[in-house]
Formats: sequence, C-alpha cells, structure tokens
Amino acid sequence: MNKRLNIAMLFFLLSFCARAQQDTIFRLERTVKGDIIDFTVDNLDNIYILTSRNQVKKFNANGDSVAVYNDVKKNGQATLIDVSNPLKVLLYYRDFATVVMLDRFLNAVNSIDLRKQNIFQAKAIGQSYDNKIWVYDELENKLKKVDEDGKLLQETPDFRLLLGVALSPLKIFDENRYVYVYDSIQGVYVFDYFGGLKNNIMIDHWQNFKVAGKYIFGSRSDTLFRYEISTFRVDEWKMPAAILKSKAFNFSSTRLYALRKEKDGNESSILIYSIR
Repeated sequence: MNKRLNIAMLFFLLSFCARAQQDTIFRLERTVKGDIIDFTVDNLDNIYILTSRNQVKKFNANGDSVAVYNDVKKNGQATLIDVSNPLKVLLYYRDFATVVMLDRFLNAVNSIDLRKQNIFQAKAIGQSYDNKIWVYDELENKLKKVDEDGKLLQETPDFRLLLGVALSPLKIFDENRYVYVYDSIQGVYVFDYFGGLKNNIMIDHWQNFKVAGKYIFGSRSDTLFRYEISTFRVDEWKMPAAILKSKAFNFSSTRLYALRKEKDGNESSILIYSIR
C-alpha cells in the first residue's frame, strides 16, 4: 500500500514540476511603451518600431532611443523591415516593389525599384549573407538575387517545374549558409546558395515565423513554437496569460517579444521575456 502511495505521489510531483517548468520558462524582463503598430528585432536585441505616423524608430537593448527614420511615407506603407544585418536595414514597400536601404543610424543610403528588373509582384524579400537581396518573384515563381543597384545576379528555375507547386512565400531568411523560404501552406523550403533544394520542413500555418541562429520560431493560436534545425526537435509552450491577445510576436535566440495593445487604446507595449 505504501509503495503504491509513494509511486502515486512521485507521478504527482513529476506532473507538478512539468507544469511549473511550463509556467516559469518565460520571465518578464521589461516593457517598452509607445505609439507602435509593428516591430522587429535584430540579433543584438535592438528593437525597430513602426509608428502610426510611418516613422521607424530604433531602440537599443537597454531601451534607449538611438535613431529615427522619418521619410517612410515617400513610398507608401512599409510592409516589411529586414534587420538581419544591423548595419544595413531594409525597408520593403510591397505596393511599389521598392526596397530602401538604411544604415545603422537609419539614414537612407539607397533605394531599389524592383519593377526595373521586371519584378512586379513579391510579398517576401530577405537580406543575403553577402549583403545582397533575395526576392521571390511570384509572377515567374523564381527566387532571385539582386545587388544594391537592383541588378539581377542569379535566379532559380521556375519552382512550378522544380517543386511541382507554385509558392507564395511570406518570409525569406538567409541563415548559416542556407536560404529559408516560408510558405504558410506548403511549409519551409531550404535551399543552398546555388538554388539547390536541400530540405522541405513541414511547418505550416505558423504565424510570426522567424529563423534565428539554430532555431525556427513561430506561433499559432495560444502556442509558441521553437524548432531546432539540426535535431528536428520541436518545443511547444503555452503563451503567458499576459500576451494571449498580442498583435504580433518576435524572437531572438534567448528572448520573446510580444506586441500588445494597452487597455486605454492610445498606446501599445512590447513585453520582453527571457526564454529559459
């Protein structure tokens, strides 16, 4: 009888510990408040905020404002901010197929009109390891690479012939010698720098998709995901109650960032959690 009781107690304690670890894996570090409609984070934990006035503001890891870009409305509404390289920030304006390059102080350095390369429809762009730009041309169904002047450097064959499907990528990441192309229905297609298909990771219907270091992060409903690329291990966590209704998430290798609308409706907050 005592032996059974001890075993039952052991299972209870193990279950309790598992729940406790689930609850305490996220630790709130700090909060950034302000006029925020979207944001992203680089690998140095700098935060880039897009405001309702179409400004881009940069905050360092300590929360100090360090730069502002005010000329956002020139090309309409920015639809993507790529900060893969903190020294070279890309703003993408999908409606005008235009990429604006900023330096680390958010000064405009150059702009590229992709339409001059006959790229008229592209939801996703991404910075390459050599500071060029990956673009997925949805009309031609090709992954293309262009330089700082918009000149076409290379392109893949038509993906309809290569893969048997037409992709509609939402995100492109260049990480650790591979290019990750994410289609929320078809999954993640992984290519080498010559356009050779290396893998198809069946991750679908994830929101807030991001490749950072050795992980792929994302969310769906009330669950956060972390996929370890080398081991195929997937960690799943229920979101902390405070961020269940967040508008957007972002990730670094050690932190979770959640954009939440405040109750008074005038401000939003970015809640920053460490991931243990």
